[in-house]
Amino acid sequence: MRSNALAAVGLALCSALFFTLTYVLNRSLVAGGGHWAWAVILRYLFTLPLLAAVVPMQGGLGDLPRELRRHARPWLLWSSVGFVLFGVPLTWAANSGPSWLIAGSFQTTVLAGPLLAPLIYRDERRRLAWRTLAIGALIVAGVFALQWGHAQGRLHAGDWLAIGAVVLSAFAYPLGNRKLLLHLEHAQMEPGEGRITAVQRVFGMTLCSWPLWLLFAVIAWRTIGPPSLREALLAGGVALSSGTIATVMFFRATDMVRREPTALAAVEAMQAAELLFATLLGVLFLGEAWPRGYALFGALAIIAGIALFGWVSGRGAAGDDEAVRALRSDRSA
Repeated sequence: MRSNALAAVGLALCSALFFTLTYVLNRSLVAGGGHWAWAVILRYLFTLPLLAAVVPMQGGLGDLPRELRRHARPWLLWSSVGFVLFGVPLTWAANSGPSWLIAGSFQTTVLAGPLLAPLIYRDERRRLAWRTLAIGALIVAGVFALQWGHAQGRLHAGDWLAIGAVVLSAFAYPLGNRKLLLHLEHAQMEPGEGRITAVQRVFGMTLCSWPLWLLFAVIAWRTIGPPSLREALLAGGVALSSGTIATVMFFRATDMVRREPTALAAVEAMQAAELLFATLLGVLFLGEAWPRGYALFGALAIIAGIALFGWVSGRGAAGDDEAVRALRSDRSA
């Protein structure tokens, strides 16, 4: 049992590394003169065929085609919120600073689930988790210190816009995912409805976000020109690393320890490593500076807060399949 837990934690740590490549590759693209729009558009255009190769190894499409035909509207709506409204502001903000700045600010996403719960649910999940929010206050303080230190105590209008964009992205992601999960909960109570697996759900959401990505691709082609080979390669790297490899790894890690409270908490806490990985990779490959002063204090506060949050949420979800699905919803694609 102990070796199984260690393997799951190791897998979660690897998934955190592949999730981190989103921030680093996006930053590399825009710092190298590429346009942020192609970074996000191509990411999701490339993710679909990559997931199409994974789905057969994860049980195939199952009841997904019938579900999409019967309930196209919620899938189109919440896929647009969870992927498009998430991806566009996060990638745009890559212009605003080093990888660790965006990675750290995006960790406010752990607060989104608890804060959105009263608006999303109508059952016992509706309550505010005050202990979680208290930990979240530490994370928010760390994000502010991170931004303040990077701006050397002078946050301008552009800095606030970048912060707002990342926070919008951090809330849009779990909102779209959890609302779709809630739809599936209700739909699967109907006679004859099958169960949609996590990988099938990510594939379906990516497919349903394609109409908007194709529209944006046409607009980008006409306004800023076609993407360069470098832009395509970096966006493909994000699609492969974050949209495919990291997602499957994280699902597998949670499956391995879904009924072991301590191990599941440790798996959740591994997302704190994203900030460490973003800092290290940014320094080594992009020539970014280490966070110092207030920024360093903020980074440490975020890491501590994420670790505590993962510990609390993971232990609370262990043994509860729906709670584990909710945790996954915030860590996919």
